[in-house]
Amino acid sequence: MTTKVKSNFKKHIVRFWIVYVSSLVLIALFFFFISLGWLGYMPSLEELENPRSNLASEIYSADNQLLGKFYIENRSNIHYSELSPNLVHALIATEDIRFEKHSGVDFMAFFRVFYGVMTGDSKGGGSTITQQLAKNLFPRKSNPGIFSVIFSKFKEWIVAIKLERNYTKEEILAMYFNTVDFGNMAYGIKSASMTYFNKEPKDLNIDESALLVGMLKAPSWYNPVHNKTRAMKRREVVLYQMYHYNFITREQYDEIKTRPIDLRHFQVQDHTSGLAPYFREYLRMIMSANKPNKDEYDDPEQYRQDSIEWVNNELYGWLSKNPKPDGSQYNLYRDGLKIYTTINSKMQRYAEEAMAEHLSTNLQPTFFNLWKGVKNAPFDLPGATASDEVEKIITLAMKRTDRYRLMKEANASDDEIQQAFNHKIPMRVFSWQGDKDTIMSPRDSILYYKYYLQTGMMSVEPSTGFVRAYVGGINYKHFQYDHVKLLRRQVGSTFKPFVYTLAMQEGSFNPCSMVPNAAGAITLPTGQTWWPSNSSKYKEGQMVTLKEALAHSINKVSAYLIQQ
Repeated sequence: MTTKVKSNFKKHIVRFWIVYVSSLVLIALFFFFISLGWLGYMPSLEELENPRSNLASEIYSADNQLLGKFYIENRSNIHYSELSPNLVHALIATEDIRFEKHSGVDFMAFFRVFYGVMTGDSKGGGSTITQQLAKNLFPRKSNPGIFSVIFSKFKEWIVAIKLERNYTKEEILAMYFNTVDFGNMAYGIKSASMTYFNKEPKDLNIDESALLVGMLKAPSWYNPVHNKTRAMKRREVVLYQMYHYNFITREQYDEIKTRPIDLRHFQVQDHTSGLAPYFREYLRMIMSANKPNKDEYDDPEQYRQDSIEWVNNELYGWLSKNPKPDGSQYNLYRDGLKIYTTINSKMQRYAEEAMAEHLSTNLQPTFFNLWKGVKNAPFDLPGATASDEVEKIITLAMKRTDRYRLMKEANASDDEIQQAFNHKIPMRVFSWQGDKDTIMSPRDSILYYKYYLQTGMMSVEPSTGFVRAYVGGINYKHFQYDHVKLLRRQVGSTFKPFVYTLAMQEGSFNPCSMVPNAAGAITLPTGQTWWPSNSSKYKEGQMVTLKEALAHSINKVSAYLIQQ
């Protein structure tokens, strides 16, 4: 080799190393600048240590049963110890078998994907579980271009490495399960396991775990409620991965892959479902209340009552009265509060079931039969003007609907509103046999609902004042008026047992005491005189026992006892 050739060869070698080292330095600087946030937003260490997500506030009964949630996203966080091993095995086998070995970025998987793209023989993605967590915690922009996607991928590498430095592998797995979407308003594994199987995550078996992990690839596409066949095929893929990596045996794989999907306990968890929905809405309203402002009240008495509540009731306006450490106000839908109540879940369930049974099998059928074929039903309005009165009632009910309000806000004319309310449309209406699909005009639906009897009930523990059961109506989804908190009714004859009890406690009477069923004048505080009357002629003017008088709810005897 001549001197000139040797000289040229050395120059090429030098140039090669200069280009090589310069490329490494540039790549290092590129990632360094990304990590500093100089090339776009990069979450800080504090944000990595305290990732923000919308957490549902949970309402618990006195016996520690979950009654329901307030949420924008139905998400509740869990710890690694609350995960079933089946979930962990299914996720690692399907998404990242080298999870325990890498530090956030799996370069072996990356080069495998790169080779697959170049050769057209792609076999899955290269993102680790930690990278997917980074993507979930700090989502990409919507509709990104190719360069934006590549740049976001680099940022996710750096975030993944930082996550691995700040969290254990177990914590990363728990965080990942807390951030993923499972469809049907279920965010995070705790909400998903309750929505699809009514179980805690720790209780999920192999096929349930495989089904949920399989959904992560595309929650809508593999949704077992709407796409059961696809969901089963995807579950089989996850099960095979678990078998391939020795998390389950061949016998388990062969048996479980053919097992039908069991969704008997599936229920979307929304604000209208679960125990004590009326109580939960009352809780939301009272906790979210603001300090009463006299200028915002039309009723002075209501302002006075609310002002007393504000001072004496710690729960009234709790969100305003109890700021966060940084001075900001808690958000009931985002901040994951845990609210513990005095409701007893068993008593609440019994109360709701008893109400439903009594109305659906007894009172409501009797009421329907009573009004069958009666003009102007279900309104007891005799006379020539009865039809006009019914029309007034229906019109008033129309004006209270969201449909009417929205049309008014859109400047619709009265004729247009009437036409809309009289036009038949498909709708789902309440019945005691379950919601039913029908075609009905909104006006007719108002009349249909007028036939349904309503009720309310609250059970209070006398020794403590604790509310143990609270039934505000027959169905919160369709009838959201709270008959416990909002309805005003006279106590009527329900107060009579208290009068009789006091009479017997004083020692002057017992259940067999004879008392007169006769009218007696009662002087009112105003100085006026009131003469009580009975609703029936039963033994009027005769002597009756106290027991008999209470059984027949005789008003004149109650008035007599009050006088005594």
